[in-house]
Amino acid sequence: MSTDAPTDVRYEVRAGVATVTIDRPDVMNAFRERTMLELIDAFDRADADPEVGVVVLTGAGDQAFSTGGDVAMEHAFDRHEGRRMARILIRLSEAVRGVGKPVIAKIRGWCVGGGNELNLCCDLAIAGASARFAHTDSRLGNSPIWYATQLLPLVVGERRAKEIVLLGEPCSATEAAAMGWINRVVPDAELDDAVAGWCERLLGNSPQAMRLSKVSLNFAGDALMPSVRHGFEALTQTYESPEFREGTTAFLERRPPRFR
Repeated sequence: MSTDAPTDVRYEVRAGVATVTIDRPDVMNAFRERTMLELIDAFDRADADPEVGVVVLTGAGDQAFSTGGDVAMEHAFDRHEGRRMARILIRLSEAVRGVGKPVIAKIRGWCVGGGNELNLCCDLAIAGASARFAHTDSRLGNSPIWYATQLLPLVVGERRAKEIVLLGEPCSATEAAAMGWINRVVPDAELDDAVAGWCERLLGNSPQAMRLSKVSLNFAGDALMPSVRHGFEALTQTYESPEFREGTTAFLERRPPRFR
């Protein structure tokens, strides 16, 4: 990571809780390469700090937790750039899942695409009632193989996961909680207190017990990493395809894609 001061991610530690905030509200907290590198650095710092017992991941503002990868960035991908970005994404998912401390996703607003994949990498998730969840990759000529196609079926079941990914329709926070996509939904005004309450309870538990339990609970998801790596290699072959160009162009032009 560069020694430059972070611009895309805020990192704060208070009373044993490290809060990692994606700070790009002007683009709905979509992430670019710098964002991903700063997130990796933040989670590595939290993991190495013995004073940190819990990590909270959130997005700045009320509009979005994160809408995933910046489509303007992805639109310019060729196969070589796609492979390079894939390696960074794999490092990011391993940084989040590999922290030996509980990670809570605090979700306001939209949690879409790669933003939801970040949510899935967290251990727990609490959302405000106005939060919305979706995977719109099928409209972009893309595929959410960075953990959504692996972890989402484990969380909500295979049929539900296919409905979410293939149809691309948004789900409310209440619907997401009902299917186990997130742990809890609370009124927007109570979100901060709800997350703080869970942090307090977690900080009262044995750190070594939680670390060992987390490693064991992550086993099934970790075993799917070959699918992520293989999927990324296949996905890079689509980055110069007509459907990918049409999907990302349509998104940037704010019109429906014309795939056929």
